[in-house]
Amino acid sequence: MQDVHPPAWLRNGLVALLLGVLLLAGLIVLQPFLTAVAWAAILVYVSWPLYERLVRRFNGQRGWAAFTMTMALAVILVAVPLWLLLMMQREGTGALSDALALLRAGVELPQPLAAVPVLGPWLQEQLAVLGGDRQELGIYLAALGEQWGQWLGARAVGLLGDLGINALRFAIALLTAFFLFRDGEQLFQESRQVLRGLLGNRVQAYFDAVGNTTRAVVYGLLLAGVAQGFVAGLGYWAVGISAPVFWGAATALLALIPFGAILIWMPMALWLLLTGYVAAGIGLLLWGMLAVSWIDNLVRPLVISGVSKVPFLIVLFGVLGGLGAFGLIGLFVGPVILAVLLAVWREWAATAAAGSAPAAPAAPAAPDDLQARG
Repeated sequence: MQDVHPPAWLRNGLVALLLGVLLLAGLIVLQPFLTAVAWAAILVYVSWPLYERLVRRFNGQRGWAAFTMTMALAVILVAVPLWLLLMMQREGTGALSDALALLRAGVELPQPLAAVPVLGPWLQEQLAVLGGDRQELGIYLAALGEQWGQWLGARAVGLLGDLGINALRFAIALLTAFFLFRDGEQLFQESRQVLRGLLGNRVQAYFDAVGNTTRAVVYGLLLAGVAQGFVAGLGYWAVGISAPVFWGAATALLALIPFGAILIWMPMALWLLLTGYVAAGIGLLLWGMLAVSWIDNLVRPLVISGVSKVPFLIVLFGVLGGLGAFGLIGLFVGPVILAVLLAVWREWAATAAAGSAPAAPAAPAAPDDLQARG
């Protein structure tokens, strides 16, 4: 009896269906840990050059190098947030106390602002409403300052004791980082071989898009955020704002989001103007627009677009959309997704252009060939 074999298209379809079901099941199993794994992958990729140096120092012992890098990441990820919380507890409480003292002393609209048509009377009315509720608002701010200090103290102790409320995810991220350091190169080569078998040689363009975009976004966001926080902190110190280190750190954190730094320095400048410090307010406004925003509008686009070869507008949409869709990890995942889509689009466009190009005309026959034919 002759064996009956199903057609090739049916066999390939069943294999693809089975792989799709297994992939979906794997994602369901790993879903609680995807965020931790994604953070680990980003940290490992960014710090990979340092890991390679450690491997050479450990004479090729990748296990010890991976362990050392993982412990270093753990110390950094615990120490930096803990330092920020302690600093915020100290300086943030002082800033609230200063605001409360100023509020109790009374806020008078400066004459230059009061003389501005429409805007002046409206601001004067708002200050009058604020003055009427000054006692009640003062009590509220005092309670808020006390709660602020207690909350930050509790958070600092919590971070020191159990690495925060997400200790399990943190441990999973560190464990994942260790194995990615140790076996990441082999995993990368295997993934590239499998995907090359499915997608052909174009898969290298996709890997390049993921790597370049991840590196560019991480460096662009972190460098621009730190630079904006430092420059803004200098401005706060120069105009005499209390707790400039605290407000500079807050500016740096918000600067991770495009155009986020303005949420700190703009209200600061307006508050100075409203409280009679016109020169300081105007100075901070100019400093924010010409110095702080210059970093956001020029340095960040140059870093991100220059490294990733992706238009900054696409990166901006990826950052904002990813933040809304995936949370904080979306700052990096969103631009990577759009960068891969752009790489696919460019690959298809290049293939279509090559396929539609007119064929080159045949070269005319040489005289010797014509004589031979004759």
